[in-house]
Amino acid sequence: MTQPSLEKQIRSAEAGDSQSRQELFVTLYGELRRIADRELRRNSMQAVSPTTLLHETYLNMRDQNSTVFLGRPQFMAYAARAMRGLLIDYFRSRRAQKRGGGFEITSLPTEVPEPAVENIDLERLSEALDELEKSNTRLAQLVDLKFFCGFSFAEIGEFLGVTERTAQRDWDKARILLHRFLTQVA
Repeated sequence: MTQPSLEKQIRSAEAGDSQSRQELFVTLYGELRRIADRELRRNSMQAVSPTTLLHETYLNMRDQNSTVFLGRPQFMAYAARAMRGLLIDYFRSRRAQKRGGGFEITSLPTEVPEPAVENIDLERLSEALDELEKSNTRLAQLVDLKFFCGFSFAEIGEFLGVTERTAQRDWDKARILLHRFLTQVA
């Protein structure tokens, strides 16, 4: 799909056209699935498939009528953030169940249980990213594009209208600020 027609789909989706939102999702499905797969591997998640995460993300995004995307990078960053939110919700519910939430008496399973994945780092990272967004929206967007979407500095520079070197310097700034926020949250 050509860039102008992708931008046209994004504009129609912003205007609230549900058909355009669905077409945009289908157009970017391959890239979004790659992001979902990477996030699940990064967080050692075997209980959720990339397809499930991606479809849950779509349902989440479909219900958001007031979301404004300035272009493809903003859409991809928003989708990555929605996936991260779903993963955090999943981790929280697993942790609540592990600590007695949803308690019910059942027979013991005979198969070997899946090891419990305790990934507080993703939750802490999300809180740190929220703090970064409050102080510098562009740096938070850069982190979403680089860390969660996997774009190169050249692509990010093009998306944000800056040079590749500026994107690299901003990445260094964002990492320093995130480190500060992560140590404050801990």
